Amino acid sequence: MNVETFRYDNRVVRAFCLATAFWGLIGTSVGLLAACQLFWPGLNLELPFTTFGRIRPLHTNAVVFAFVGNGMFMGIYWSLQRLCKARMFSDTLSWLNFWGWNAIIVAAALTLPLGLTTSKEYAELEWPIDIAITVVWVAFTVNLLGTVLRRREKHMYVAIWFYIATAITVAVLHIVNSLAVPAGPFKSYPIYAGVQDALVQWWYGHNAVAFFLTTPYLGLMYYYLPKAANRPVFSYRLSIIHFWGLIFIYIWAGPHHLLYTALPDWAQSLGMVFSVMLVAPSWGGMLNGLLTLRGAWDQVRQDPVLKFLVVAVTAYGMATLEGPTLAVKSVNALSHYTDWTIAHVHTGALGWNGFLTFGVLYWLFPRLYHTKLWSTKLANYHFWIGLLGMMFYLLPIYVSGVTQGLMWKQFTGDGFLQYGNFLDIVIRLLPMHKLRALGGTFYVTGIVLLCVNLYRTARSGRFEPETEAQAPALRRSDSAGEKRWTHRWLEGLPVTFTVLTTLAILVGGLVEIVPMFLIKSNVPTLASVKPYTPLEVLGRDLYIREGCVGCHSQMVRPFRSETERYGEYSKAGEYVYDHPFLWGSKRTGPDLHRVGGKYPDAWHYNHMEDPTSTSPGSIMPHYPWLLTQKLDTAPLKARIAALRKVGVPYPPGYEDTAAAELKTQADQIVANLKSGMITTEPDREIIALIAYLQRLGTDIKTPAATATAAPTAE
Repeated sequence: MNVETFRYDNRVVRAFCLATAFWGLIGTSVGLLAACQLFWPGLNLELPFTTFGRIRPLHTNAVVFAFVGNGMFMGIYWSLQRLCKARMFSDTLSWLNFWGWNAIIVAAALTLPLGLTTSKEYAELEWPIDIAITVVWVAFTVNLLGTVLRRREKHMYVAIWFYIATAITVAVLHIVNSLAVPAGPFKSYPIYAGVQDALVQWWYGHNAVAFFLTTPYLGLMYYYLPKAANRPVFSYRLSIIHFWGLIFIYIWAGPHHLLYTALPDWAQSLGMVFSVMLVAPSWGGMLNGLLTLRGAWDQVRQDPVLKFLVVAVTAYGMATLEGPTLAVKSVNALSHYTDWTIAHVHTGALGWNGFLTFGVLYWLFPRLYHTKLWSTKLANYHFWIGLLGMMFYLLPIYVSGVTQGLMWKQFTGDGFLQYGNFLDIVIRLLPMHKLRALGGTFYVTGIVLLCVNLYRTARSGRFEPETEAQAPALRRSDSAGEKRWTHRWLEGLPVTFTVLTTLAILVGGLVEIVPMFLIKSNVPTLASVKPYTPLEVLGRDLYIREGCVGCHSQMVRPFRSETERYGEYSKAGEYVYDHPFLWGSKRTGPDLHRVGGKYPDAWHYNHMEDPTSTSPGSIMPHYPWLLTQKLDTAPLKARIAALRKVGVPYPPGYEDTAAAELKTQADQIVANLKSGMITTEPDREIIALIAYLQRLGTDIKTPAATATAAPTAE
């Protein structure tokens, strides 16, 4: 037997470890700032870069892609080498993965506060950064699959199955959802519009949770939990069911984010049914993880690593039971747009991803530095402070979410909304938001303890850049030794395994998305709906820049409680020119789809200058810069041309006359403001934003009037 000597690369693992700890502290700190702004809006210091609308996506990207992303790579690069008994396929690709990924994160940290965003949840980064993500992800995928192909171990361990599914599916999701036409260096419009854009986005968004926050971490669970407990995985057969059931079913579940919206009923029902089915494979995986600890529960009492891992797996089980529950239409009617959704997301983020990452860090560092963890006591303190932080964060927000949903729907005995003033509900929830911030403070404090412990551990040990190992080369006959059509046989065929995985994740997406584009009845045409005027286009882009979609929805659902509060429920045909869609996923403030014409122009001007002047008790921040900054009309031609390319029927050459039409509409708004005792110039950003807000939801009210609101293609 020819035994080969090789070396594992620990340098890139250490680099990802350090990045994980750093971004974990940054991402959660930004999240804490955002949480505090919900009851203390002045924390933005009236700066455009630190408003809730801009730092919320920054927090999301910093936690999901910076903290969890680096944590994922950290765990994969250590475990994959040892499971395959091979060094990573390419050191160059490994470092391209590290430096490229973290450069992307820095780019996100610079662009999002500047308001350079697509507004699409979990996919906010603009097109140049999207291209960079594609390049880096391809490098990671090639490195992963190349390592698997040159492995010395015959069978692919279960963790590798989840790594492969992650690499393939994230690539598909990212490319499909990011298809857009550039309208400038950091501006683009998605090729999809309205209902179609919403479906593609939440097919991506839900599965970004599934295949970025879940499947790679399940792979880490299957490796690090048995390692920490020194026990084999409870059931190999259960892991097979867990894997194939999860990746096939998960991809169908995206439409459950769009229940009771303008999405066709058949797509909503598909999303709900498959979401409920997800309970089975998800809980199969959770039980497989917890039962791995059989005979080792006494270790949990003393080992902080196992404490973190056990809570992580438990949180995974809680989140994957709650998710299908929230996907049931009757439950979703109460929960959607409320803080309940926020609590659900953070159960997974804080408990599953956060605690598992902490456990892996505490396990890895002593092995990277050939020493013991500097302080087990400090790690235990981190565990209990973090767990306390989770409780103080989650429980108030669950209460807040249920309270919101019930108050929105409450009627008096006379048939009127009991809480007709939306602000009455907002103010009622402020104590819960303060408790959430307290929980966030505890959680961030725990990460500070983690960083101190890891630093002192590194100082007390000696880093080993490479680890020497030996293993016999994999013979070709080894891969064909198993009986055909068994899973063991399939594990010896990584290419076939990858192809089957790709087919499993493609089916659901194709069945849901393709009919939405090919069957016209899914998006009925409304003759009264016209493209946005040039001024409204720029106003809509300002709405996107300021992150208004983070607090306001544009989707009135067909509930009496909503039609009484907002007006006529929203129709699919109203959004055919919306690139991107702006339905939102949270109502910190009221829905805006029928706000057009509801208030005079002066009300909107005063509201943006000082929200409390029109809405006493409002937690919305001030936007004084909109009143003083000049509207940049230079990109108008490029944006009109880009919108035409994605299907908006602007006539040829319209961009050449757009500026004149813009000025006419701006002058009219200035005149309206003057009648409201407000004097301003027509070239201010506030004018464009008012134009857009006053257009919302008006197309279906008076078709004759709206026919002249925007150009039409002849």
